[in-house]
Amino acid sequence: MRRRINTELQDVVEARRLVEEANRMLEQQAAELTRSNRDLEQFAYVASHDLQEPLRKVASFCQLLQRRYARQLDERADQYIAFAVDGAQRMQRLINDLLAFSRIGRLTGGFNDIELNAVVVDAAEQFETQREATGAEITFTDLPAVRGEEPLLGALFANLIGNALKFRHPDRTPRIVIDSQRVGDEYEISVEDNGIGIEPEFADKVFVIFQRLHAKDAYPGTGIGLAIAKKIVEYHGGRIWIDPSQTEGTLFRFTLPVPVLEAPTPLLEESVS
Repeated sequence: MRRRINTELQDVVEARRLVEEANRMLEQQAAELTRSNRDLEQFAYVASHDLQEPLRKVASFCQLLQRRYARQLDERADQYIAFAVDGAQRMQRLINDLLAFSRIGRLTGGFNDIELNAVVVDAAEQFETQREATGAEITFTDLPAVRGEEPLLGALFANLIGNALKFRHPDRTPRIVIDSQRVGDEYEISVEDNGIGIEPEFADKVFVIFQRLHAKDAYPGTGIGLAIAKKIVEYHGGRIWIDPSQTEGTLFRFTLPVPVLEAPTPLLEESVS
């Protein structure tokens, strides 16, 4: 009996040692990953910031060449200048998007109470010209109030609305429906469109930075928009995914934590002397 107890005790001690060792390794890996992500974000910010000025000069002088010498040289020269202007402009957009991606969670103004209804209205106003040109309809129900950073949540909805308008179906008038429901201690927000849709095998790939499913000539963009959306959602403590049950268009879903109500401060009873 004593031998069996000693054996079981040794097994327990060994198991505890293995668990503690595994926990130490996980903590080290988490620390390394955090440091690596911080270094990568810092590198992206510095590199992008330092590239802005020389690229701005390249773009400005290319545009100046295009305006001043258009149709004065041969057709091939005009084509080469147009390629240079387009490349410089695309690089500027890429750098700006990369800067926006690297700033999420680094330059913070703190969380506040945010009314998502107002955020969606502001985000939709950015696409007023496209809405009028395409006849697009953007509707939403009573969305909840959450804790977060208003500029980031505005960028989140702007990316999803802009994505729906960009990838609209050629035979349908764009329709975007934004809805919400409470699931446990989270709000689940849905952004549904009737566009060209995303094949299920690409449902995860679209959230990876610089990943594109279409040629840049077919649909403009840098391939960072949905990566920014994912980072914003995760920064706010949620998650985002594509609902595979949608058969027409695309249905994005993401979660945001339900704000924790602060307990009221108890009133102090006055003592009567």
